[in-house]
Amino acid sequence: MCRLRNQISRFAQNSQFSQFSLFPQFPQFSLTLNRNLFSINNLSRTRIRLISTDSIVGDELSQRLNKPEIKLPKFNRAEIHEGYRIVAGIVLTRSPIILRDPHPFEREYYIYQQRLEQLHAAPFPVDFYFKKGSVAEKKWRERKAKEWSESLLSFSGTKDIIVKKDNGGDVDLSDTKSSSTGTTTTTTTTTSSSSSSSSDDEEIKIASRITAADIENDVKSLDRVLQRTLYLIVKKPRNKHAWQFPQGGVEKPETLLQTATRELEEECGNHMDVWFVGRRPIGYYKYEYPEGYSRDLVKYTGAKVFFMKAHIFSGQVRVDNKEIVDFAWVTKQEMENYVHPDFYNSIKDMLSEL
Repeated sequence: MCRLRNQISRFAQNSQFSQFSLFPQFPQFSLTLNRNLFSINNLSRTRIRLISTDSIVGDELSQRLNKPEIKLPKFNRAEIHEGYRIVAGIVLTRSPIILRDPHPFEREYYIYQQRLEQLHAAPFPVDFYFKKGSVAEKKWRERKAKEWSESLLSFSGTKDIIVKKDNGGDVDLSDTKSSSTGTTTTTTTTTSSSSSSSSDDEEIKIASRITAADIENDVKSLDRVLQRTLYLIVKKPRNKHAWQFPQGGVEKPETLLQTATRELEEECGNHMDVWFVGRRPIGYYKYEYPEGYSRDLVKYTGAKVFFMKAHIFSGQVRVDNKEIVDFAWVTKQEMENYVHPDFYNSIKDMLSEL
């Protein structure tokens, strides 16, 4: 580039060329050539200035890169303030096993519907299938009367209900005697056509809705309160806020589901068949730590607990007597007698009424 610039300079300094004496007949061509030579000369000088400027910038950049690294002061772990501690809680439930007792209004409605269906139903042609006065007809009528009594006695309000019989007689269910105890229920029906049931018919006993765990008030049994949802609560070895759901802090790089699975196994053992409903929490609870409280040499303002829902299918809790000293399976209403009022008011809306 420098060689080209020198040649152009010597060529431009020629007086004959500068006056364009060689091309007097082409003045326009001479003017254009002069301008182009002037532009080339300026371009070469600008290139030299840019090269020198780049060298200056490069020197400044190298000086900046060679500056010593700034070192931040190190803090002790006890001086770190982490804000809120993230905790995963487990809402372990046992679903209802039997249906709930119907409301008195529901009982009366079912009886009313059953009577309407019976009135509008077509009568069974007994004479077509059974010979009049035969043993088969007698057994059929006894079995039919027993079915009526058992179906109607399963609800209240059976008094003053009279069922018309096919032979003109009546079965007065107000005379039906029902004797029930805490464990078994036996029904006896009297009709005008027979006084005793056949020996061939097997007596069906209805299982009781009240179990031995209900009678003994065993809160550690899963066989209690079969018609309600039970929730697992555990007791920590402390005086205040002892009863709560199983829970534990989230460790990096765990998710809430992984933390809930690990904490449930550590606190309650691995002798349960448990299924977690999903990967997202169903509730949230926040509380503050006492002033000056620290955990694992880290100061926290409080804890944020995210509750994960799970179902138990089989097995039972086995406490380790270290983190957990006791446990109980309770309903939503019973839980209020165990946990702190502030904790209960925060979680009651995510618990089932069934």
